[in-house]
Amino acid sequence: MPVRFRLGLADLASAYFACSPIQETVLSLRMWTHPGRYPHTAAFEAMRPAFEALPAAPLLRALVAGNKYVPDFLTPRPTVPFPDFHAELARVRSFEPARLEAELAQTFLPHDRVLPPLLAERLDRPAELIGEIADALAAYWTRVLEPSWWPRARSVLHADIVHRARVLAERGAAGLFGDLDHRLRWADGVLTLAWEWGYEQESEVEVDGRGMTFLPTCFARGALTAIGPDLTPSITYLARGQATLAGPADPPPTPRALEQLLGTPKARLLALLHEPVSTTELARRLAVTPGAVSQHLTVLHATRLVTRARHGRLVLYTRTPLADRLLAP
Repeated sequence: MPVRFRLGLADLASAYFACSPIQETVLSLRMWTHPGRYPHTAAFEAMRPAFEALPAAPLLRALVAGNKYVPDFLTPRPTVPFPDFHAELARVRSFEPARLEAELAQTFLPHDRVLPPLLAERLDRPAELIGEIADALAAYWTRVLEPSWWPRARSVLHADIVHRARVLAERGAAGLFGDLDHRLRWADGVLTLAWEWGYEQESEVEVDGRGMTFLPTCFARGALTAIGPDLTPSITYLARGQATLAGPADPPPTPRALEQLLGTPKARLLALLHEPVSTTELARRLAVTPGAVSQHLTVLHATRLVTRARHGRLVLYTRTPLADRLLAP
């Protein structure tokens, strides 16, 4: 049934996009419990030995319900656009132990009917269980995701947010929300999420100054939400550019004349810059060094064929309208 978010003018003005590493860490656990449902399965299979080597791997799997739900307290809504993983993890550690049993029941009982044994047998020590879960997530992040997966995923998520900012500037709120996901519709100050699961009746959410957050993710099949009286209203949606996470790929073909004018490396770079991308991600896609990419980007920027902007901790590059015309067939 639909969830309707009522946003006043102040709510709309204060809504923001955020990139949450703790959310991606927790939602990525679906890759181990429901493999094959996302386009980057191969990348996670390459990380499987590192995941299986974690002593807490069974506990991490137990955090995902049969319908892929995860407890809401594990994905606190970011208070800033680009939070640090360890700062977010500290919020997970501070979750009130007395609320843990109800939180787990809300996640698992509607679909699975029972709590996972690894969680149920520790519920008599809720503070200890929260600490164990936080420690397991920290180890998973440090040993599995942060070294190779997160730099690539972060580039995709940041590029998505830059794209949304451009859509908002060009087409307004209605264009922005309609572009996020087919489940979302904006009309007359109401953002409606046509969500088929999780609610047996229609829900009305008054944002009422609490803020509204939009979070791109690599681990969803469509827009979803977590709502409650003490939660910041939010929408999590599938980020663009998922195919780029599979590994290096050949750039789109470039006009022969452009290759003769700029040289093949610079022409190939321009072909990849149809959306904002970082130097590191470009190097990965082209299977070359970041230094080589940086040299070419410096020339392309000086000749006004690309623009660059800092976004969080990344510098993202995208091609200019002039470059688009040069690449046109």
